[in-house]
Amino acid sequence: MSRTIVITGASSGAGRAIAIAFAEKKEKLVLGSRNIAELRTVAEECESLGAKVQCVQADVTEPGAMINLAAMADEFGDGIDVWVNNAGVLAAGLFDETPVIVLDQVIKTNLMGYIHGAHAVLPYFKKHKKGILINNISIGGFLPVPYGVGYSASKFGLRGFSAALKAELIGFPEIHVCDLFPAFLDTPGIQHAANYTGKSIKPAPPVYDPVRVAQAVVKVSNNPRSETMIGSISFLLKASYAFFPGITRTITGMVIKGYLRQAPSIERTDGNLFEPVSFGNAIYGGWGLPGKPRAHRKYLVSGLLLIAAAGLLILKKK
Repeated sequence: MSRTIVITGASSGAGRAIAIAFAEKKEKLVLGSRNIAELRTVAEECESLGAKVQCVQADVTEPGAMINLAAMADEFGDGIDVWVNNAGVLAAGLFDETPVIVLDQVIKTNLMGYIHGAHAVLPYFKKHKKGILINNISIGGFLPVPYGVGYSASKFGLRGFSAALKAELIGFPEIHVCDLFPAFLDTPGIQHAANYTGKSIKPAPPVYDPVRVAQAVVKVSNNPRSETMIGSISFLLKASYAFFPGITRTITGMVIKGYLRQAPSIERTDGNLFEPVSFGNAIYGGWGLPGKPRAHRKYLVSGLLLIAAAGLLILKKK
């Protein structure tokens, strides 16, 4: 029997990959996005795979839009089985040079958008005493990102929100809250980003295939677990900041500053923060090596050596 799956931010990147992964399982899909035109092209692809699909134009920053999305999904599928919070944005720039309205919008989308989604679907889960809420958070929930202060605030906030919600739901053993922490992904997210650095930006290597996130979402929907790290680099970065926070922050800041000094100059942009854009709506952004995880080993080894060196330095100082 097919389940009813709701996915926000389904028009591109990881959201699009997640929709296709569930479509291959012949599930009922309710896809949400601000970009309704692109969402319909995703729906056509999903329907060609045998899924039943409903598209809903929905902005996660608007609580009423999430309430409407949940109501339409409940009616479409006779209940909601899985809700995937996925819509997200990015703004790059020095904190004091980034307009505060931009920081507000990043937090409204990345943090409040997930809260709005959870708040809308939870009454349906409680009514049926079951359901799975999946939050696609990113490794940014553990690793602070210099020049992305609003992004870091939203992702760290998501971890706290999810942890508190899990504690509230102890009396509902069949309602699961599952958090995913993927490493950097080969999606169009950077192309869509607001950018106030004045320099062209790209994701830090290694970048991973977003299909790996989609596969993890499907897996968690079948076998819920509280936290899932995606990509070996995620484990490395989480451990690095947990054990060596000061050194990790310093190195991260130095790496980004070094890159920005060398990067080509571009005009500042709001990206897709306030309105959807008409470009880069595929799954991939063209940054990485999709399907070739072994190509990332050199970065993992380098990172492990860096952490080991930092640990030895600290021990010597003691």
